[in-house]
Amino acid sequence: MNWFSLFGMATLFPALLHAQLSIERCQELARANYPIIQRYALIEQTAAYNVSNAGKGYLPQILLYAKASYQSDVTSLPFQIPGIEISGLPKDQYAATFDISQALWDGGFARAQKGSALATKTLEQEQLNVELYALEKRVNQLFFGTLLIESQLELNRLLQEDLQRHYRMIEAFVINGIANPTDLDAVSVEQLRAQQFFQQLLSSKNAYIQMLSFMIGQRIEETTSFVKPNHSHLPPSKTLIHSSLPLSPLNTIVSQNIVNRPELSMFEAQKQLFSSQKQTISSTLMPRFHLFVQGGYGKPGLNMLNGNFSPFYIGGIRLTWNFGALYTRKNDLQKLNLAQLTTQTLLETFLYHTQIEITQQSALIQQLQKTMEYDTAIISLRENIRLSAEAKVANGTLSFTELMRELNAETIAKQERITHEIELLTAIYDLKFTTGQ
Repeated sequence: MNWFSLFGMATLFPALLHAQLSIERCQELARANYPIIQRYALIEQTAAYNVSNAGKGYLPQILLYAKASYQSDVTSLPFQIPGIEISGLPKDQYAATFDISQALWDGGFARAQKGSALATKTLEQEQLNVELYALEKRVNQLFFGTLLIESQLELNRLLQEDLQRHYRMIEAFVINGIANPTDLDAVSVEQLRAQQFFQQLLSSKNAYIQMLSFMIGQRIEETTSFVKPNHSHLPPSKTLIHSSLPLSPLNTIVSQNIVNRPELSMFEAQKQLFSSQKQTISSTLMPRFHLFVQGGYGKPGLNMLNGNFSPFYIGGIRLTWNFGALYTRKNDLQKLNLAQLTTQTLLETFLYHTQIEITQQSALIQQLQKTMEYDTAIISLRENIRLSAEAKVANGTLSFTELMRELNAETIAKQERITHEIELLTAIYDLKFTTGQ
């Protein structure tokens, strides 16, 4: 094999890949193209800033303080010492201080703040996952709608070929005097109807493709074929497709891993956030210890009997304990408890509706599977009836109008089977969406 052949295969292979489009690929492209996907990076950055800010609570805190004041009276000795003159303090006083404080223990507040920031990030990510997950159903509708139209277009092409074959057959009969020219008109009417329906289908397909192209952010060429999922290979293991799902305790569908929706992770993340917020409330009641150093320059300094400007410093350990948080602690905890109960109620409501949907969709899948078995038998019988009608027309024992009626009945039967097949695929993927499998 020469280099030109290799180059030709290398350029042809991507084109072949581009010529096919599966539903999984559409879902992947739609997710990547959705504008809100950028929020993942924003959530990460915001959480990083919040965690960093919480960690900086243990950095040294620096405070610069200055004041100038005048007071109506100053401290003085209530007696005189013979031979010693003690000057009174000046009524105008000045001070500038520079305080440095280092936290030794903040009662777990910084840790609680970090936990709350991470829990908030997780919740926002799970909420975004829920919103992106909803895209799948919209993509499914467009994809299977396009598949249905493509199948109808292919069936319409076959119908037009059959009508053209009948037209040539009847045309020969007219030449031989076996049929009337009006029989040709009857076939022509059916051909026009088929062509008219073909154009309607084509317009609908273009509309579906335009919407799907917008969602996935890529142009879909006219030559692109949509890969039909093989419903016989879809695993029904945990989705209970072939068995009815009785109404049972709501935790059953979670414990048995029947439902794996992102909403469950979102509710769990909401609970974790409430737990983090409770830790933050508890940390506000704890005592806090700091090392501190204060240096300054003022008039007077630490020596109140010296009225001149002088430097000074103070160092030590400080304990602060704010009991004011006790006033609102009980109400704050009750509010969080109510929020947790609300979240649990929403979770149970979600599981309740999800279980009903699973039951309905499982029953619909079983119904469509049975219906398609009948469709296959009906189509086989309709083909036999149509072939028999063609033979009778050739023998002159059946009119062409009756042949057209049998041909239309066969076409309708095929259309119904195509419709039921796409409905089955849609129902299966709806069930996959509902269960999150």
